[in-house]
Amino acid sequence: MSFVEKTHRVGLIVPSSNVTMETEIPALLRARESGFPDRFTFHSSRMRMKSVVKEELERMDDDSLRCATELSDAAVQVQAYACLVAIMSRGRGYHRVSAQRLHDASVENGSPTATVSSAGALIDALHSLGAKKISIICPYMKPLTRLVVDYIESEGVEVKDYLALEIPDNLEVAAQDPNAPAELWKKLDVKGVDAIIASACVQMPSLPAVAKIEAASGLPTLSASVATTWSILNALKLPPIAPGGGALLATSGC
Repeated sequence: MSFVEKTHRVGLIVPSSNVTMETEIPALLRARESGFPDRFTFHSSRMRMKSVVKEELERMDDDSLRCATELSDAAVQVQAYACLVAIMSRGRGYHRVSAQRLHDASVENGSPTATVSSAGALIDALHSLGAKKISIICPYMKPLTRLVVDYIESEGVEVKDYLALEIPDNLEVAAQDPNAPAELWKKLDVKGVDAIIASACVQMPSLPAVAKIEAASGLPTLSASVATTWSILNALKLPPIAPGGGALLATSGC
């Protein structure tokens, strides 16, 4: 196949202790390069956060505007905010508020940048799949997990069941076996659900488990990283297809 390569700069707004966003999202987009002319470079700006507790998440989120400004200095074409629970813990619908604030920061810096977040991406991806009822795996403590459940349900998607792993340390979240969700999902009640969330957290690795869960359950399976990749591709107006991304990234529908 002959094609002309085009490179897209992807900005990543990353919690300082997150070590997974910069592995799983690039892995999906690199896998995509074998079948498409698009190439991607990745450029990060970090916000301080070590413990996944509400107060620290709020302080981190307040620092996201600095990150958006820094990334716009690099003239990235899209910026993706990585921390799903930081957004969802700030109140219903906040992913829209956050995206507008971050986009406005890039505009004010003279380099308007398309903006997505893992929180908004997950909601949009579920609607794209037509999912009305889901079951999810979260690494968070139960109070934060309940905030995530409430947020998702406020967006019109019922959460039938959830698993909270209750891991407060963000580096410990990243240290989880990426194949573990392929077994953990069996603890969920998935009767009558339309989709499974293998990891409602960009930091909790799950990429190799997505296809395994789909094969075993017969249900569309996604993660915060998969959904964020899908949103990045849509923001770039590229076909949202990437090998290893499950049903969401298997077709060109968006």
